[in-house]
Amino acid sequence: MSVAVAQDETAAGRDAAAAASADAVQARTQRWADAALRPQREASAAVRARNESRIAAEVGGRLLRWTREAGEPVARGELLAEIDAADHRLARDRARASVEAMQARLALAERQLARAAELRGQDFVSPEVVNQRETESMLARAELDAARQQLAAAELALARTRVTAPFDAVVRQRMAQAGELVAPGTALYLLAERGASEVVAAVAPDDADGLRAAGSWGFETADGRTLPLRLLRVTPLVDPGTRTVQARLAFTGETAPPGAEGRLRWLDPRPHAPAAAMVRRDGRLGVFVVESGRARFVALPAAQEGRSAPLALPEDARLVVQGQAALVDGQPVAVAAASPAR
Repeated sequence: MSVAVAQDETAAGRDAAAAASADAVQARTQRWADAALRPQREASAAVRARNESRIAAEVGGRLLRWTREAGEPVARGELLAEIDAADHRLARDRARASVEAMQARLALAERQLARAAELRGQDFVSPEVVNQRETESMLARAELDAARQQLAAAELALARTRVTAPFDAVVRQRMAQAGELVAPGTALYLLAERGASEVVAAVAPDDADGLRAAGSWGFETADGRTLPLRLLRVTPLVDPGTRTVQARLAFTGETAPPGAEGRLRWLDPRPHAPAAAMVRRDGRLGVFVVESGRARFVALPAAQEGRSAPLALPEDARLVVQGQAALVDGQPVAVAAASPAR
């Protein structure tokens, strides 16, 4: 190559660089590791008892008395209400007498069978007589079993006239009055389990991954206290009415009473692009990064206006934090580094 040609190519390169420099847009960038946010998120939440049960009568009768009012605590197995047991006690006694009668009948049938077998050995009775006695003994035994089952059912019904708490609870509502006739299934009490409260929160689906990844969670009460929690589960189903998913968490120390309302707060550990760095291109929200002196648009499909969005970039990537409104994808950029302070 001649010296003249080389000089021409060098001049052409300088001219192209000058033209590119003239077309370059001034922008300020920041290292991604310094620009990325890890925002605090929050969602409305309320404390719910893990078990909230309607305690109903299992047998019919007149309600003689109740022992607890709304708001009072009750221990597991403690009496809540008592139903008149007179009819059930009579049924138990009748079943018990029937068992005793069936026991006597079986004893007689077994003695008759033994006697028939003895006489058969002496050829005093036919085999049919022995078979008949065996059948009578089997029938008496079956009738005794049925009578015993009836007695067990009568004793169970009698025991159910005493309505007890199935777990440690607080009475949310008393639903029956003394003197009322109640039938099986009549609601008597509404109980909320004690010591097993959960925090239930409605979380935006876009925040669900960050909620799962967070290392700590807190329930902020109405009086400003923050009670630590641990995550139990996040449902994958989106509520069609609220467009949220449900998260359930448990207290790890101090608890709030069932019914308390507050805010669930957590720190999203995923790096997020600042809302101020986002622009809209072709109907999509995203950010610009500078690669080899040119702008590259990175779309954020889940981003929302005015809200930071999760974004994965190399730590040393250069995020455009000023001047992005004038950029288009692939455009040369004249970069001035921004201060790392946020």
